[in-house]
Amino acid sequence: MLWVILLLFSGILLYFSLSYRTRSKREPPLDKGSIPWLGHALEFGKDAAKFLTRMKLKHGDIFTVRVAGRYVTILLDPNSYDSVLQNTTYLDFSRYAQVLMDRIFNLRLPNHKPDTEKTIMKRYFQGESLSNLNQIMQNHLRTLLTLEMAGQNRPDWKCDGLFGLSFLSPFRAGYLTLFGGEQNRNCTDAANVYKEYQKFDGLLIKLARTTLNSGEKQTVGLAKTRLWELLAQAGLRKNSSSWIQSYRQHLQEEGADEETQRKAMLLQLWATQGNVGPCAFWLLAFLLTHTEAMRAVKREFESVTVPSTAMLDPKQHTPVFDSALEETLRLTAAPFITREVLQNTTLYMADGREYDVRRGDRVCLFPFISPQMDPDIHHEPEKFKYDRFLKADGSVKRDFFKGGRRLKYYTMPWGAGTNACVGKPFAIQSIRQFVFLVLFHLDMKLCDPEAQVPEVDASRYGFGMVQPNTELLIQYKFREQPCVL
Repeated sequence: MLWVILLLFSGILLYFSLSYRTRSKREPPLDKGSIPWLGHALEFGKDAAKFLTRMKLKHGDIFTVRVAGRYVTILLDPNSYDSVLQNTTYLDFSRYAQVLMDRIFNLRLPNHKPDTEKTIMKRYFQGESLSNLNQIMQNHLRTLLTLEMAGQNRPDWKCDGLFGLSFLSPFRAGYLTLFGGEQNRNCTDAANVYKEYQKFDGLLIKLARTTLNSGEKQTVGLAKTRLWELLAQAGLRKNSSSWIQSYRQHLQEEGADEETQRKAMLLQLWATQGNVGPCAFWLLAFLLTHTEAMRAVKREFESVTVPSTAMLDPKQHTPVFDSALEETLRLTAAPFITREVLQNTTLYMADGREYDVRRGDRVCLFPFISPQMDPDIHHEPEKFKYDRFLKADGSVKRDFFKGGRRLKYYTMPWGAGTNACVGKPFAIQSIRQFVFLVLFHLDMKLCDPEAQVPEVDASRYGFGMVQPNTELLIQYKFREQPCVL
């Protein structure tokens, strides 16, 4: 009985210590919210972008909020981001990443070495190895599209959802490229993986926030179990990529058992395939609703197509497409960059201000708000402007300013610092190949000519690419004579 009393007493002490925290003079503005312990958790989870924008207007570009018992310092001045990104001594990325790995993937890696894993990935996502991956990916995309063409009466228009269409083909092609699997004409392995992944991904945010109800727990549990089974041979097959084979060997050398290795395969599947399809969707959605942008991208693709083929010349630059893609990412890529505070430390702002943060707190950057949606940096930031990242002469624009200072970070869809995305070049080329093949082979139009780009699912802010809250219905048919224009 005594231990129960002690436990209750400890809980009461913890509650009051969390509820009655006060701000010191050198700390950022503190906003605990009106709900004890929970603080701003509900509003944060419902729409982080809306909530943090309101906090920024209230407190400025740095403040601390209470979220479900944790205190999180939010920094929204891109000129000051290096104060966080370069402080690898007292601000740690891996601890929070391990929390999410456990919650989402049931994964606890022994001797986890993220730097070693990135080194392995860099070895295969650069140079000649990257060129080989890109070629394999292109071949799979063409094969899957050919299979789709073979199953459809060419003259007929087919009605479909753009999000489903944009997610399915790049996901299956990416899975076959990196993880291997059956490569027969039915591609049944890739199709089954995609089917189960969709169930898992639909509940991923609730997994991360531990807000699943009993029915959802059962659904996602079955989906993960099936995915672990389907991914059991990834990295062990000869047709798996050299990267995934090396990664699996690394896990074995670090003492991970077979079950842990399978769970790690799902983590890598999500990391490599979870954002490409949604990004392709948003880009095509913007192009379909912006005639001038569509015309400019098609014209550029025509100029870099290898003669007498349906292939892009990989040596040719595509500044118009790259600008349209970067603009798409600016509007829809919204990851959190989070660090755990290991010891009391100081954040040094670009304007000379200094703020102390406490051990046990978290520090979070949210580049979606600033720089990406900051009107002081990007004029009319809510609008899609395909040429935003082009100069008047058509060359790439990289000079953006805030407060009279040239920005190092004017858009950050791929992260930065120690958690920058290693697979960025492969992802960009995959999107580039898919959009090209779609525009080359398909006539595509909106079912409703007046339809607009859907609103985002606000609950997904903080987890990479956002997704639409509704489908965008399109009609398409395959051309008898493929042509970009």
